[in-house]
Amino acid sequence: MDNVDFQLPEDIQLLRQSIREFVDCEVEPLTAEIEEQDEIPKKIMDMSKEMGLFGLSIPEEYGGAGIGMVGKCAIYEELGRTHNGYTTVIGAHTGIGSVGIVEMGNEAQKKKYLPPMARGEMIGAFALTEPEAGSHASNLKTTAVKKGDKYILNGSKHYITNAPIASVFTVMAVTDPSKGAKGITSFIVEKDFPGFVIGKKEKKMGLHGSHSAEIFFEDCEVPAENVLGREGEGYVNALKILANGRAGLAARNLGSCEKLLEMSIQHANTRIQFGKPIFEQQIIQHYLAEMALDIEALRSMTYRVAWMVDQKMKVIKEAAMVKLLGSEVYNRVADKALQIHGGIGYISDYPIERFYRDARITKIYEGTSEIQKNIIAAQLKKQYI
Repeated sequence: MDNVDFQLPEDIQLLRQSIREFVDCEVEPLTAEIEEQDEIPKKIMDMSKEMGLFGLSIPEEYGGAGIGMVGKCAIYEELGRTHNGYTTVIGAHTGIGSVGIVEMGNEAQKKKYLPPMARGEMIGAFALTEPEAGSHASNLKTTAVKKGDKYILNGSKHYITNAPIASVFTVMAVTDPSKGAKGITSFIVEKDFPGFVIGKKEKKMGLHGSHSAEIFFEDCEVPAENVLGREGEGYVNALKILANGRAGLAARNLGSCEKLLEMSIQHANTRIQFGKPIFEQQIIQHYLAEMALDIEALRSMTYRVAWMVDQKMKVIKEAAMVKLLGSEVYNRVADKALQIHGGIGYISDYPIERFYRDARITKIYEGTSEIQKNIIAAQLKKQYI
């Protein structure tokens, strides 16, 4: 393998620093409000648009930042240090919500959708999961039948992140039931298309401010020109979109872990028990050492996989590995951070409790930990047998 170079260009380093300042000065003071109101303040959304955060994945010729995967991970790492609901709104849009159009869209589709998406005027969402097709995505029931110059979609999707605020959806539907996974096609669906209905917001345990909802297709009319890629390649497209986004998700988890470690070290040095800081207790030192070890392992793999994505290398196995590692590490770090903080960590007035709740979904969304293991094993079989 070629030498891996994680040296960030100066412009990315400057952007990273400005985002850290934005997170610390603007987002962090409003985290309690986000949690209580279950809404990202308009001020924060507007500032995020002005900073170009919605255009991270979009090429410069379409008004975006055109940042590679390594650079995006550096940005996601900073965003992961704050409220995960806010981070998810940005990450779902710049990741699975827009990558499909960037990677598989034709020129007309890119010119139509990418500039307003880069400006944050159109928010993107990815619609794959169904009641009977979650991690086993090839079991889709939503159908698309071509009639003239349109496709008629019928079915439903659920747990669709950004659905209540999204304007454009990358949707997977079955165009040929006889072909299984090879009979699935990707579509770009606008929220105002006839027959497209967005359900009520789902009330979640965590990720407050990031809304998901069920969506319904009731004889939904989608122009044939809105087929994304080729007919029958939707399942392959979905795998590519998900694989591309997994390093980014790991980077967001990495940022959250770093924040938890920082807070835990600070608490351990200021919390006095038996006449001395609890940092002096060996068990606390071991917890902190284990957290730091996990974080460094995650950092190394996250940026290695991001580099592989930028080199256009095949990353099916590695993307599954880094998603699995990222979610498992985040949950382990959050658990140790809560243990170190003790009772105060369990109280919702303090951020540890929020991070602990938000960590749990990472083992489920964008492919469960169990499914990642299945993907890894399948790739190992191809590699060694």
